[in-house]
Amino acid sequence: MEDILIRGTAWNGKIRVFACRATHLVDELRRRHGTLPTATAALGRTAIAGAIMGAMLKGEEKLTIQVKGDGPIGQIVVDANAHGEVRGYADHPQVHLASNAQGKLDVAGAVGRSGHIHIIKDLGMKEPYRGSIPIISGELGEDFTYYFASSEQTPSAVGLGVLVDTDGSVLQAGGFIVQLLPGLTDADITRLEQALSVMPPVTALLDQGETPEGILQFALGDDVQIMDSMPIRFQCKCSPERVEKTLISLGESELNQIIHEEGKAQVECHFCNETYKFDKPELERLLEHAKPKPMQ
Repeated sequence: MEDILIRGTAWNGKIRVFACRATHLVDELRRRHGTLPTATAALGRTAIAGAIMGAMLKGEEKLTIQVKGDGPIGQIVVDANAHGEVRGYADHPQVHLASNAQGKLDVAGAVGRSGHIHIIKDLGMKEPYRGSIPIISGELGEDFTYYFASSEQTPSAVGLGVLVDTDGSVLQAGGFIVQLLPGLTDADITRLEQALSVMPPVTALLDQGETPEGILQFALGDDVQIMDSMPIRFQCKCSPERVEKTLISLGESELNQIIHEEGKAQVECHFCNETYKFDKPELERLLEHAKPKPMQ
C-alpha cells in the first residue's frame, strides 16, 4: 500500500485530525542511511512527525525539525513541506540499543532524555518562525505533544510508530496528530483521553490492515470527516546542478587550491547519502564560472 496522509475534522469540527501511513518513507530513510533498528525508529518517528506537520503548512512553506538530545544518536534533522515531501538524517545511524523495559526499541535511550527539539518554519516571511522545547521523554511522541501545547498553544495528542522486522527493514510506520479546538467540553476531553489511553499502538493497527482513517476512527469513533489526502514520500533537494553551484560559490581561490592539492572533489549529501564526484577537468570548468566577471 502506498504512503498516504489524510486530514480532516471530528466531533462536529471540535477536533482537527491528521493521520498517515509512512512505511515506504521510513524504509527509504533506513536504506539510504543504513540505520540500525533503534536509529530507524528514532529517525522514522521524527520523519512521521515532520510529514504531518508539513501538512499543516500551505503553498511553498516548509519546516525543519532538529532533535538535539544527549543520547548516542546525536542530532536528528528532518525537512518537510506542504507537498508531502520529506527528507532526514541522524548523526549516528548505526546506533542500536537493547530493548527497553517494555520490550520495545529504546528510542528514548538513543535520543536521550535531556536536550531540546527545535522547529524552524519558513513561512515566506522575512524571518523564519522558531519554536523550541526541552525534551521531556525522548520517546518523541510525548515530546511533540508538549511542543504543540507549549509553543503553539494547541492541546494535541501525538502518536508515532515504527515497526522494524527481524532483518532490519520497516514493516509498518505511521502516526497521527489529534488537535483540540475551541468548543470541546470537559466531558469531551475526558472521553477523548479515555479512548486514547486504550488505543493500541499505531503500528499494531497498521499491521492488522487498518488505514489511516481507521486509526482515527479507533480513537474518535465514526464522527470523522476526511477533508483531503495526499501521498507522502522521500524527496531530497540535492542535484548535480545544486552541488556545482555550491562549489562555484567557494570562489576562485578555494577552487584553485582544491584543483592543485587534490585534483578532484567529492561532495556527499547528508539528507540522502548521494555522492557527487568531480574530476580535475570538471573542477577546471567550474573554476571558469567562479572567476570574477570583467567590468563592462
